[in-house]
Amino acid sequence: MRRLSFLLRPSWAILAVVVAAFAYLCFTVLAPWQLGKNISTSHRNNLIADSVNAAPVPVGRFLADPKARDTEWRQVTATGTYVPGSTVLERLQRLNDKPAYGVLAEFRLDDGRTLLVDRGLVGAADGSHLPTIADPPPGQQRLEGRVRKSEGVIPGKEPMTQDGYRQVYSIDTTQIGTVLGTPLTTIPTGGAGGYLQLSDNQPGVFTPQPLPQLDAGPYLSYGLQWIAFGVMAPLGLGYFVYAEIRERRRERSTPPADSTPTPTEPATTTTTSTTSQAESATATALSAPSPTATIEDTSKPTESALPATEPRSRTNAERLADRYGGARR
Repeated sequence: MRRLSFLLRPSWAILAVVVAAFAYLCFTVLAPWQLGKNISTSHRNNLIADSVNAAPVPVGRFLADPKARDTEWRQVTATGTYVPGSTVLERLQRLNDKPAYGVLAEFRLDDGRTLLVDRGLVGAADGSHLPTIADPPPGQQRLEGRVRKSEGVIPGKEPMTQDGYRQVYSIDTTQIGTVLGTPLTTIPTGGAGGYLQLSDNQPGVFTPQPLPQLDAGPYLSYGLQWIAFGVMAPLGLGYFVYAEIRERRRERSTPPADSTPTPTEPATTTTTSTTSQAESATATALSAPSPTATIEDTSKPTESALPATEPRSRTNAERLADRYGGARR
C-alpha cells in the first residue's frame, strides 16, 4: 500500500476525479446521445422508405385509433373543405437558399373534425418582404399528403401578427389551435400530435416541403468514438500510475552517488603533490649539465672546429706503449 500512497496527493486525486467524471459522461451522456440520434434517424429513414411504396389510406383510419404508432410519413387522403380566413404563416423558412414562409391552414373534414394542413413554402418578396398569399380554393376538396409530427414550441418565440397575418415560429398543433381559437384534431403518431403536409399538385399547395435525405449521418461513428474515449481515459490513467511506480522503484534500487570527499583526501593529495614535485626536481637536476662539464665542453673545441690533418703512420714504440699502458721514455 505504501507504493500507492502518492495517489493521495492532491494532483493525483484531482486527475483521478477528472478521468472518472469524463468516462462517466462518455458512457451515460455523450455516447447514448449520438447512438440515440443514429437510432432515431435510421428509424425515420425506414418509415420514409416504407411510405414511398405504400398506397395512401384515408386519414380517418388513423384518427380512429388514438394509440396508433409510427404513422409519421405515411401517405393519407382527406376529404373536406378549407376553412376561410384560417391562414397562419410560419416564419424563418428557406426555399432555394432564400428566405421564405410556410403557409398553414385549417381543413374541416366531412365528419366535422378539423385538421391542420401545411400548404408548403412561398418565397419572400425581394428576399425580405411578405409576399401575397393566395387563399385556398373553396368548396369540397380531396387532399393527399403525409402525416407529420408537431415540431413543438420554441422557447421565447411567441406568436405574433404582422402585415395582417398571424405568424408563428414552428408548427405545433396545440399552439396554432390557440392562435386560431379553434381546437385542432391531431393525427396519432405515437408521440407529438400530427398534421397533414400536402404533396405536390394538390389543391391549394404552394411548394411542398421536400423529403429528407435517407442518410443515417455520422452519429453511429460519433457514438463509438465516445465509447472508445471512455475506455481509453481510465487506461491512460492506469499507465501513468504504472510509470510512476516503476520510476520510484528504479530510484530506490539505484544508490546515490557520494560526491563529498573523505577527510583523508586532502592529506593524500598534498603528499602526492609533494612527491610529484620532488620527482620533477630530481629529474631536472639529473638532466641539467654540471658546471665543470659545461666549462670543459665550452673550452674544448669540437671535432668539427679542429682543423683537419692528414693521419701519419705510428711507430712500433708508440703502439707498444699504448698496449702496455706505459709511456715512452
